[in-house]
Amino acid sequence: MMKAILALEDGSVFHGEGFGARATACGEVCFNTSMTGYQEILTDPSYKGQIVSMTYPLIGNYGVNLQDVESWRPHVAGFVIRELSPVVSNWRADLSLGDYLAQNGIPGIQGIDTRALTKKLRVRGALNGIISTEDMSEAEALAQAKAWQGLVGVDYVKEVTHKEAFVWDAKDEQSASFNLTRGSSTVPARQVCDPMPPADIPIVAYDFGMKYNILRRLRQHGFRVQVVPATTSAEEALKYKPAGIFLSNGPGDPAALGYAVRAATDLVKSGIPIFGICLGHQILGQAFGGKTFKLKFGHRGANQPVKDLASGRVEITSQNHGFAVDPKSLPGEVTVDRVNLNDQTVEGMRHKKQPVFCVQYHPEASPGPHDSTPLFAQFRAMIEKGGK
Repeated sequence: MMKAILALEDGSVFHGEGFGARATACGEVCFNTSMTGYQEILTDPSYKGQIVSMTYPLIGNYGVNLQDVESWRPHVAGFVIRELSPVVSNWRADLSLGDYLAQNGIPGIQGIDTRALTKKLRVRGALNGIISTEDMSEAEALAQAKAWQGLVGVDYVKEVTHKEAFVWDAKDEQSASFNLTRGSSTVPARQVCDPMPPADIPIVAYDFGMKYNILRRLRQHGFRVQVVPATTSAEEALKYKPAGIFLSNGPGDPAALGYAVRAATDLVKSGIPIFGICLGHQILGQAFGGKTFKLKFGHRGANQPVKDLASGRVEITSQNHGFAVDPKSLPGEVTVDRVNLNDQTVEGMRHKKQPVFCVQYHPEASPGPHDSTPLFAQFRAMIEKGGK
């Protein structure tokens, strides 16, 4: 058994049992309220530089499989849970959660009071911290937690984006929806998938830390997706002659991404249809002339209520962000069309003159909920109507 420690910049210290890698990592400590989907959380590039605590008490019971990852590796700095399931029971599991973290050099801690930790973060806000499964004194842990630079003003996008442009799933082997086998079949159960439409609309997708299920959803809606690195200029992106532009999610402070804001500003001016989510939404907010700010403890979980102000419909959404767009900073040609019902922050925007819309949440959420999936069809319809 490894001993583990979690220390926060406010002087709080939690002791527990270590699992995963024997390692030490600093990060912003935040909590996620999802009951399932820990594998997708671990591999979401938006969590770069963060130590994630799960509020659901038992984690790891269905293990980890190699099909449901959201990027090329896990990106969390550390993982905090109440109890690690001693049993892995799922026919798709390839390995246990502990083994997966160990293989990727990520420390985990279990056996701490995650409810107390969550209450602290809700009251104080997200705190810098350190997690260690190595021999470390409380004094040393607290010193490192207080010394860590934090997320504000830091560009983590360049660390998680793909370095080279590529076409997503050119052979249609990774994007089809999984379909549970019914009755006898000669096809291996993991390969039973729904049919897909032709890839008849070319788009360019900016990878600011993109989750793979976004790419899967785009392909399922008939898009042929050319993925480009985060630093790609608008001029370079338009050389691919896309019918539309997609701006992805990603980690860190949106105010630190001047190069992305410049590209988005030029793309908005070009008149090409644009759809952005999460960090892409925040980048567009700045391209419109607005500003972003840091939330107290962010929105992270699969049960965030969002109201569509036009229809009055409420969507239950999956979210993961620590920053938001300031509605008072937006110009008159931009309308806020969705708000978070918990705190009234901006969850969606639409340009009144250009074919541009964006949302702060994740319509592609792999474990669900799926209330917002139709947004991909709306993007396609916008392109098919010539940007109207």
